[in-house]
Amino acid sequence: MSTQPASAPQSTRPAQSTSYLSVLRIPGLRAVFTAHAVSMVGTVAAQVALSILIFDRTGSPLLSALVLVCSFLPYALGGTVFSSIADRYPARPLLVTCDLLSALCIAAMLIPGLPVAALLGLLLLTGLIAPIFAGARSASLTQLLPANLFPTGRSLLRTISQTTVLTGFALGAIAVAAIGPTWLLALDVLTFALSAVLIRFGTPPTPAPGAGGNTLQASREGLHYLFTTPKVRNLLLLTWAAPAFSAVPDGLAVAYAAQTGAAASAAGALFTGYAAGTVLGEVVATRLSPATRRRLLVPLLLATQLPAIAFAFTPSVAGAAVLLAVAGSGHAFNQAIDPMILATADPSYRGRLFTVQTSGLMTVQGVTIALAGVVGTFVRPNLTITCAGVLGVLVTLTLARKVISSETAAPDAGTAAG
Repeated sequence: MSTQPASAPQSTRPAQSTSYLSVLRIPGLRAVFTAHAVSMVGTVAAQVALSILIFDRTGSPLLSALVLVCSFLPYALGGTVFSSIADRYPARPLLVTCDLLSALCIAAMLIPGLPVAALLGLLLLTGLIAPIFAGARSASLTQLLPANLFPTGRSLLRTISQTTVLTGFALGAIAVAAIGPTWLLALDVLTFALSAVLIRFGTPPTPAPGAGGNTLQASREGLHYLFTTPKVRNLLLLTWAAPAFSAVPDGLAVAYAAQTGAAASAAGALFTGYAAGTVLGEVVATRLSPATRRRLLVPLLLATQLPAIAFAFTPSVAGAAVLLAVAGSGHAFNQAIDPMILATADPSYRGRLFTVQTSGLMTVQGVTIALAGVVGTFVRPNLTITCAGVLGVLVTLTLARKVISSETAAPDAGTAAG
């Protein structure tokens, strides 16, 4: 396998367009994004199938709900303790290995009579693998894509994820009714296997950035670098803060629908509005120039938070869905942040950076939603959402000011331009 950094010249190659089509025209990238779509479909389907399977066996709503908890909880561990794996090995074999290990875990769930604890344990293992996979894939995109297309490539990943979530849970429930949860889990095994095949035979190799020492030591060094380098730390915290606060309405969607007098099922409109707005914002932002995206950083950040403040007036479910669509569209701010990450972070730490970014995002959203649920038991849901919006504005603007002011400062020691 050649380790020549064939993609390096691409970073200086001019591009006339920053659309998704421009990304997909680059050799090997269609396989990357097709693999992501396939594995996302399988992941969402597995969550639905496993939730229903456990509920059918136990009749316990709590155990069924633990499926989502076990899907997100391991991100905090896998994305920190094992983050250096994304920098230690070439991306293609690492991604294939992650897919095959995930397929093996899901396949083990098909063993007849497997205890519920074992099913949840296997799900925890797939959650440990997921942030390593995401970090290695994003780091490989920095080598496979020109610098001006990297934000578009990551945007496409997010768009695929949101679109899958938007449709996956409904389609997963239909599939369970049609073929049963066991067959749906078997289908998930095939999706991970297909993803591995697409990556192995459809994508070009990229060299490993390199991480010295053993895995735990290199992971600690990565965390030290990320959180002691002010520019990198502020960028990382900003990509966590905005979605953490804007996730509160999602977490309280059912409670808010009940507060307005609507049926609990009406909460689906809030989930749909947020996801649809996210997809629309990502697509529109890819049509803008990098300079325009940069100028829109603060307005887009405000768009993620300000709609929550309007919940103080207790809008109808339809009005709330529109507000959440606006909030979702604001997450296109990431397309302004990604070029800053490339220009600021040392390339040898990119795998760890993207792994920690992914794991931290999942962790802070989960914690924020849990805290909102606790507060929402004592304070009306609409006021809880409003408070989250106010805090979100203050925190994101503070971090954004630090990010913007540091752009004109001298480069941090040890960093290199992307």
